[in-house]
Amino acid sequence: MRMFRLWFDFKKKMTTFLISHNLQVDSENVPSFDLTQLSEGLQRKANSVQNIELLGHPHWLMSITSSRSPQELAEELVEAWIQLRVELGHQANHVVLALGGRKDSDAAPGSPLQRGFWGVDVVETIDQAAFLNAINWESLKGNRPVESVFEVSTSKS
Repeated sequence: MRMFRLWFDFKKKMTTFLISHNLQVDSENVPSFDLTQLSEGLQRKANSVQNIELLGHPHWLMSITSSRSPQELAEELVEAWIQLRVELGHQANHVVLALGGRKDSDAAPGSPLQRGFWGVDVVETIDQAAFLNAINWESLKGNRPVESVFEVSTSKS
């Protein structure tokens, strides 16, 4: 019984992100990532990431698992993302934004986004405010409990 309880406590504290990518920067100096290169780079740059799995899904590119809280993992993710751009010699004078929502309902059959997982759209944009306005972010997150949604960016403003 004790072993099950330890396993359960460990599993309960894990955060799983399913990542999609929205590249809004139209520049040859900010190319799309090769997914293997991206996953290997994030694994190196985000120290708390325990597992990254590439997904064969049209929207969700990869699954990332960490023992950090969703907010902490999102902060680490955007920093690792921009550091990887710099490492690869890409332009990095734009904002990397992570918009996340926790899946609080049952998943559709075959969906990788399961109850308790976080769907996270990583957005690269020049104008964060314009992007968030264009997708009506305030309204989208306003319809969710505050603890089930986050917005993290590399923007210092």
